[in-house]
Amino acid sequence: MKNYMQKLTFFSVFVFILGGFSAAQSSSNSLTIYAIKGPSGVGMIRLFENPPRAPGFDIRMEALAQADLMAAKFIAGEAKVGILPPNVAAKIASSGKAVQVAAVTGTGMLSLLSSDPGVKSIEDLKGKTVEVAGQGATPDYVFRKILLSKKIDPDKDLNLGYSLAYPEIAQSLIAGRISLALLPEPFATMARTGKPALTVVGDIQNEWVKAGGTGNYPMTLLVVDAGFAAAQPGVIRVILDALKDSVEWVRANPAAAGTLVEKHDLGLRAPVVAAAVPRSNYVFIPAQEARPSLEALYKAFLEFSPVSIGGALPKDSFYLK
Repeated sequence: MKNYMQKLTFFSVFVFILGGFSAAQSSSNSLTIYAIKGPSGVGMIRLFENPPRAPGFDIRMEALAQADLMAAKFIAGEAKVGILPPNVAAKIASSGKAVQVAAVTGTGMLSLLSSDPGVKSIEDLKGKTVEVAGQGATPDYVFRKILLSKKIDPDKDLNLGYSLAYPEIAQSLIAGRISLALLPEPFATMARTGKPALTVVGDIQNEWVKAGGTGNYPMTLLVVDAGFAAAQPGVIRVILDALKDSVEWVRANPAAAGTLVEKHDLGLRAPVVAAAVPRSNYVFIPAQEARPSLEALYKAFLEFSPVSIGGALPKDSFYLK
């Protein structure tokens, strides 16, 4: 009986240790794909409903409130896959952290909205005040580049305001507190729905090309940790395939996408998303294919604020192959 109890105790300890080892092994193979709440998360919403499946990995989704929280996770080495704005990704890479662009998931979707009857074209903005979404971010420098191409000095010929967050800009347009604003989707749709009399001045995306841009400018990137991507190319491939499928599904099913965005608490209401998706540019462009348009955007950052992307164009290794 004593020998039996000894054997039973040994077996129990062995099972406990083995179970702990298995749990630790499972934990080491967990992977979180990070999104950012708001427009950039919409294209990947199907992944929240059905996370990608890769052998040996437990893949989960998490939406962060702001891009700076995402940046901190990449810098700390905690994030292996996540969404970032183009300039933030380049800045992190310039600091020596090995991150790579895997794909562009959103391109230009900016609208210049007006309730000022005197503004019919971009040239009419001289002497006006325009609220701009995102100082020091892509909308700001894209707009500045366009203004300069029209021989309008953005620092002298008009006033660019940066005091309001995106939703506040939309609400201020609706309430009539401001009359001119540059807004991305879905906030442009939110403003136009609340105040149908608002007009769209020009076509920012076409004006960018006229100003020297290459195709539509990227606004959202899927970024990966370079070491993880090199060690787990199969997992990255699974994620990219799932993301591509998600983007295509969102574009084909805006109402259903809106329902999922609200369900998973990405910070946008379903009707707004449903109305905005057809006006948005959710895409899936692999890094190598997107490089020319990214470099055209980065040159604008270098022109206005070199430090914002680290002072130089990102190296070849920045673009996942």
